[in-house]
Amino acid sequence: MPLDLARPAPSPTIIREASGAAPKLRTAVLGAGMLGIDLAQRLLGSASLDAPLVAGREGSSGLRQAARMGCAISTSGIQAVLDAHVDIVFDASSAEAHPAHWAELASANVMLIDLTPSSGGTMVAPTVNGFRAETQRHLSLVSCGGQAVLPVLNVVAKHSTVNYVEVVTTVASASVGPATRNNLDEYISTTGYAVRRLTDASTTKVLATISPALPAPAFRAQITVLADEIDSSALIAGVESAACAVREFAPGYEVSAVGVADDRITATVTVAARGGRLPAYAGNVEIINAAAVTLAERYASSRRA
Repeated sequence: MPLDLARPAPSPTIIREASGAAPKLRTAVLGAGMLGIDLAQRLLGSASLDAPLVAGREGSSGLRQAARMGCAISTSGIQAVLDAHVDIVFDASSAEAHPAHWAELASANVMLIDLTPSSGGTMVAPTVNGFRAETQRHLSLVSCGGQAVLPVLNVVAKHSTVNYVEVVTTVASASVGPATRNNLDEYISTTGYAVRRLTDASTTKVLATISPALPAPAFRAQITVLADEIDSSALIAGVESAACAVREFAPGYEVSAVGVADDRITATVTVAARGGRLPAYAGNVEIINAAAVTLAERYASSRRA
């Protein structure tokens, strides 16, 4: 489950005759919770990805909503996806279910993008190593917390020698479904592993709070790093540049309170959902779904090359 930052050698250029607009890639979403339905809505608006098949549980209100949106729906799970012969599958089910989904799809000519905190696939964040979407068929998006903090920690690792990283995420209870609640242990371990791989820190700690407070709080991640050889000015400028890059696909992404004091680096990441599909506090859903579609569209562009 590497977080591989090395860029592969360029492949030979393929020249095609112009034949009008390239066909959209066929997609499927496993899971009809808040994550899966918001993802389906985003796919419906993509210029390079087709309307998805949405597979969920029988009687699911999410499936009924997907049908109203114009998506094909099924209660047959991974079998329905296999029968549909799609190009890209988004797994928005659960960490426990994901390994079986990959086992079924591994021999198919399909890209699988994992939105669960499972332990499989190449870990990817669009602004860190998004080029991996062009060559890898099994991508892990780590977690919503991972997508929020990895762009910042990538900059921190470039401008300091990292010893310790602590990430504390707070998410509104109303934006967390049953699968996410059941996968909190996987969320913590997978996010910690990605942070450790990216920063080479000897010690990492990830904490998560699901807040029932009203009004619902915005999705937030507090980052604390202990490091040596810190290049403060380059680090602060780099964090702002990284935040701008993330806002290209997640406009509600903000990094504030970036500070360096002696050997301590701190930063606060907040993500607000924008565009009217989600309540503003559901930035956790916003950041990972926006990343998933961005990577899928990058894959589609590479297929057209």
